[in-house]
Amino acid sequence: MSTARKLFGTDGIRGVANIEPITAETALRLGRALTRYCRGRSVERPRIVVGRDTRRSGDMLERALTAGICSAGGEPLLAGVLPTPAVAYLTRSLKADAGAVVSASHNPFQDNGLKFFDAMGFKLADEAERDIERWVLHGDASDLRVPAAALGRAQAVDDAGRRYLEFLKNLLPRHVALKGMRVVIDCAHGAACGVGPELFRQLGADVVAIGVTPDGTNINRDAGATHPELLQNTVRAQHAHLGVALDGDADRLIVADEQGEVVDGDEVLAMVAIDMLARGTLKQGTVVATVMSNLGLELALRERGARLVRVQVGDRYVVEEMRRHGYNLGGEQSGHLVLLDHSTTGDGLLAALAVVRLLIEQQQPLSVLKRAMTHLPQMLLNVPVKVRRDLDDIVALQQAVAHVRAALNERGRVLVRYSGTEPVVRVMVEGEDEETVRAYAEEIAAVIRAEKALT
Repeated sequence: MSTARKLFGTDGIRGVANIEPITAETALRLGRALTRYCRGRSVERPRIVVGRDTRRSGDMLERALTAGICSAGGEPLLAGVLPTPAVAYLTRSLKADAGAVVSASHNPFQDNGLKFFDAMGFKLADEAERDIERWVLHGDASDLRVPAAALGRAQAVDDAGRRYLEFLKNLLPRHVALKGMRVVIDCAHGAACGVGPELFRQLGADVVAIGVTPDGTNINRDAGATHPELLQNTVRAQHAHLGVALDGDADRLIVADEQGEVVDGDEVLAMVAIDMLARGTLKQGTVVATVMSNLGLELALRERGARLVRVQVGDRYVVEEMRRHGYNLGGEQSGHLVLLDHSTTGDGLLAALAVVRLLIEQQQPLSVLKRAMTHLPQMLLNVPVKVRRDLDDIVALQQAVAHVRAALNERGRVLVRYSGTEPVVRVMVEGEDEETVRAYAEEIAAVIRAEKALT
């Protein structure tokens, strides 16, 4: 039987709400299967932290997931609307047996998803997801139900947000004070609407909060990390020192400097890595990133005696590589930053605090600090597809890629891959000349659009 996963992608299960697999029926079965997974690890009555973002479909899926957990004899601990990394933190701090998040991260409100954490707050390994998937798709539901006397009961974690805020605040040294700093924070009308602005207020900053009026349908809409224009304009208008844009579940961020210019995840990684290198805290002088990270990041690290290790796209794979070899810093160009000494997953607010610490300790504006690396021109195109065929089997595409790679020689990179969360093929070309890079990316994208087997 094939080991390929049918439900789980690079970041849990994701799709359009109320259409399989993002339905109440499947969420209920997932709740049972997650509880069964915990029971298989000698946990008689699993305690599972459940959190969600602000999507309209979140209520339905949270309740169905909770019902499934109770049906299998688990005890759901309901954290309510809270960032994904907060659920990971609560899972380990409450000594729960697993964590579950109902969210589709940066996707539009019509989508939703589910992702799970183990007892240590790490995303479940592929093998565990395959087991859960097998029980959901091929198992007998009656095998997972418990007798009436053994049913679980849900319990609210009333102070979930406070616990997470205290954890974050305690990570900043006492000498790092935000008094006099104006910070714009864009919460994308998502999971951090409550805790995000409150964190910076409690640290003493003058906070301008935007994207904090969720209505169930506006999450990520023209706001947040995927749409930083509002953040940039607000930073300029408010003369702020820093802008922070989170995505819908706040596991990543994009930063704007005091001039309103975007600072992406690669630049944040470079700044933090170089600082850690100087402090002697960057383990093995190594940073883990993905194949999407700009070549400029790799060159900046190499110049300072550090190295970059690349893995496939997905912060879960970044974390797995870090754990496997004992590294403590990793991330993605999209804004995930993993500080493994403090957190088990990407955390947008924790990453923002790392940037704030640099600003205060180095007494330099972000527009200067971001010069830690120089971007090579990079073009990323998303080509919608209806069918997923093995890209290696598409001769015309492989010929186009080979042509571009030969033309770039060793002065650039080409990457063509399927998105793990959207029905698109991502085409990335990197090189020394922006116009050339754009032309090569369009050349490859045109081949994909013309391939009838995909579109």
